[in-house]
Amino acid sequence: MGKIVLTTNTSLDGVVQDPDGKEGWPLGGWFDRALGKDREVWASMFAAEAMRTDALLLGRRTDAWFGTRWNPRTGAWAERLNLLPKYVVSSTIAQTTWSNGVVMKGDLATAVAKLKREVRGEIAIYASYQLVRALMEHDLIDEVRLVVFPVVVGAGLRLFGEHGGNNPLRMVGARPLGEGLAMLTYASARGD
Repeated sequence: MGKIVLTTNTSLDGVVQDPDGKEGWPLGGWFDRALGKDREVWASMFAAEAMRTDALLLGRRTDAWFGTRWNPRTGAWAERLNLLPKYVVSSTIAQTTWSNGVVMKGDLATAVAKLKREVRGEIAIYASYQLVRALMEHDLIDEVRLVVFPVVVGAGLRLFGEHGGNNPLRMVGARPLGEGLAMLTYASARGD
């Protein structure tokens, strides 16, 4: 059975909005400002995660954003991401932007539960914050990996918003990434 794993970058105060500043949000760009010397260790961590991931679960906008940036790239990390099967949740598109993708329609909880039965190993979610919120409400995320950046943004879209689903989590890991980042890993405590 597959395991849904959310891995995301977040500020200390939980902001996930416009990390690279390309959306034009006034407080965007916090990712590069806070990353500094830790860029290489951050990239190595995400590349290693891609190598052990069996599929990606994405929302429509994340598929379009990542697809336009990763489809033309080369190298081991890009090749792995581009070859992974991608399941894109959307009621408005018929085709994905990112290579090797299929559109998932219908009831979200039913479709994701079926996906978890069909895919062995990790099904990674990157960004896709509307999807994350819906999955949390249905208690379908098995593990949350937060890469915490040493910056307080002060305002903006928060990862879990106002309705996180009230799902209990338990910490299963905490480690520094380089000199300023931290990787916090939480597993669902639904069976505890």
